[in-house]
Parts: sequence; structure tokens; C-alpha cells
Amino acid sequence: MAQYLLRRLATFLASLFVAALLVFVVVEVLPGDPARVILGIDAPDSAVAALRAQLGLDAPAPLRFLTWLGGMALGDFGQSYAYRSGVGGLVADRLAVTLPLALLALVLTVALAAGVYAAARRGRPGDAGVMALSQLGIAIPNFWLGILLIIVFAVWLRWLPAGGFPGWRAGAWPALLALLLPAVSLALVQAAILARVTRAAVLDVLEEDFIRTARAKGLSRRAALWRHALRNAFIPVLTVLGLQAANLLAGTVVIENVFQLPGLGRLVFQAIAQRDVVVVKSVVVLLVAMVIAVNFLVDLLYMVVDPRVKVAA
Repeated sequence: MAQYLLRRLATFLASLFVAALLVFVVVEVLPGDPARVILGIDAPDSAVAALRAQLGLDAPAPLRFLTWLGGMALGDFGQSYAYRSGVGGLVADRLAVTLPLALLALVLTVALAAGVYAAARRGRPGDAGVMALSQLGIAIPNFWLGILLIIVFAVWLRWLPAGGFPGWRAGAWPALLALLLPAVSLALVQAAILARVTRAAVLDVLEEDFIRTARAKGLSRRAALWRHALRNAFIPVLTVLGLQAANLLAGTVVIENVFQLPGLGRLVFQAIAQRDVVVVKSVVVLLVAMVIAVNFLVDLLYMVVDPRVKVAA
């Protein structure tokens, strides 16, 4: 078991290093000079060269990559060109919005997914209704759904705010109300996918011999479903749920701009417009690290859900 965990940890670190290298290379080849953007197009070349030296942009690319990577390993994400402050502080402030939004959307994804309900009523109107709604949810883009929710619940009904974030200091309830519509926008699409995957996985398990044996021994269909089928069907569901958690973290980039939320999505969007490459690189690598960490956690949960995975490890 210890060797398995060490291998997974080594894979995690290697993936993170490769991701950081790719992000650095992609950002380096983007057109535009951060020093020229900061000073303006009419700034003299001498001033631009002086600012490049001050920002460390005149150093060789391999040296800048190693310096940036070593700083991140020590918790130093560098200084933002546009904000003139530490990137770590900027990221920490924005994570206070992005992480609760992603977690709330994940909770709603699990709560709204009705795959077990559909599998238990296979061929009945409830099954057809869930599948029809899930197909509709998959077809709707989350940003368009967010705009539609704003029109209905903020403009027409005036139940929820249309955008913005009051901050956690204003109270947990106003902050959660501000995150509710964007969380629903993210969750409905993911819940539709999860419902279909759950239904397919549960139906496959219900055809297994051990389910028929349990029913033959007098166990009711509901008891066989919840005691035996659901846990054995949870491996593919857990895989999809891990991928969805990663998608929710990355999907906040678009939704935060739709709802004007001061999260990581808006931060990286503004940094790209301002050519603030330090912020772009740090935020993207942080999102990649979160995605890899979620996948690492899913691998560990496999052993909790299915003892056969533990034996194989």
C-alpha cells in the first residue's frame, strides 16, 4: 500500500512539473510585451528596457522558469505586474470566492442527479422524464443558462442578485445567495451527465448474478438496489464525479465573468488582457494542481469503495 501511494504521489509531482513547463512555454510564446503594455505603446525603448530589467524579463527563459518554479515550491508566486502586489495574496482573496462556488456546485450536482431514481424505475414515466431532462441539461451551455437564470430569478422575480459578490464579511447568507445562481448554472449540466452515467452503471449491476441471488433469498428490489447494486456501481460514478469536480474548478472562469464574481476566473481573464504573465502562469498552474489533486483523491477513494482495488494495489 505504501509503495502504491508513493507511486501515485510521484505521478502527481511529475504531472505537476510537466503542466508547469507547458504553461510557461505557452505563455512565453504569446505575442505582446508586458513592459510595453504597462508603459504604453508610446513609451521610449529605453524605458521599456529598464522596466524589463526591473521585472526580470531580460533573463534567459530557463532561468526564469526555474526561478518561478522554485518560488512556487516555497509558496512565493511572484509579484503581479498590473496589481503591484504579491500573486499569492491575490490568489488567496479570489479562492475565497472560487472554492465555495465550486463546492456548492458540486453539492448541487450530486443532489440534482437522479440516476438511481431512473434506474429503479426503468421503462416507467419517471425514467423517461429524468432522461429527457438530462438530455436537455447536457444540450444547454452553462453560460447561456446563467444568463437565463439572471433574467428569470433576478430581473423578473427579483429573488436573487443578478451578479457581484458582497464578501463573506457581509454575512454567510448574502454571500451564499450571490453564489447560488452561478452554482446552479454550473451544476445543472454536470448533474445531467452524472444522472445518465449513474443510471447506466446501476442498470449494469442490476443484471449481475449476485443481485439475482439476493432477490432469490427474499431481499426486496429496493434493498438489493441500495445495499448491493449502488456500491458496486459507484466506481464509474466516482470517476465521473472526480472529472466533474475538476471541470467545476475550471468552468468557473466563464461563469464568474457572466455573474461578475471576483474569483480566480475573473482574475486570470483580466491578467490575460493586461499581459500579466506572472498571474496567468500561477493561476493556471494552481488550477492544474487542483485538478491533479482531485484525481489523486479519487484514486484513493477507489480503495475505500471497492476492496478489490486495494488488493490489486
